[in-house]
Amino acid sequence: MHSVIIVPGWRNSGPSHWQTLWEEDLPNAVRVQQDDWMFPNKQAWVERLTEAIFSSRGGRVYVVAHSLGCIATAHLPAEAAARVTGALLVAPADPERRGVLADFAPVPHQRLPYRSIVVASSNDPYCPVRLAGAYARAWGSEFVRLNDAGHINEASGHGEWPLGRALLSSLGATAAAQTLEVMVA
Repeated sequence: MHSVIIVPGWRNSGPSHWQTLWEEDLPNAVRVQQDDWMFPNKQAWVERLTEAIFSSRGGRVYVVAHSLGCIATAHLPAEAAARVTGALLVAPADPERRGVLADFAPVPHQRLPYRSIVVASSNDPYCPVRLAGAYARAWGSEFVRLNDAGHINEASGHGEWPLGRALLSSLGATAAAQTLEVMVA
């Protein structure tokens, strides 16, 4: 048994965002809800994520984070991070570029204690791909660089996002049969 914890970024993920579609499709997925999506507070966001991890029903825990959710994941306390089996960290944010996200700076630069994949785009308006690559190196993550994929959200045309599902499967978070379905589709 395993849990998939979906961690949206600043302003949440809309109804056509791949995170929302995955949440609806994966029976073991739970979305972390925040009290304030517009003016995020690091302590509150990390506490909510920590609660979701500790509330998971045993087994393996996989985190699927987008944008500021990636940075919240990097800020997890050691006891929560120790419960995570793997993380898909998509289009990490640069909290130093936007004043409203500044509470999340500085971004932790220590190795994560679980397997992780950072996915970033060459033209993400919220984080330069070089910085996302630096995060991946610091966190000990595999790095997947997409060309001209924007912020890897619904606005950049990433609805179901089959590549992301395949990457999640590579972490072991979905059944092998689902991996084959995604790759064939």
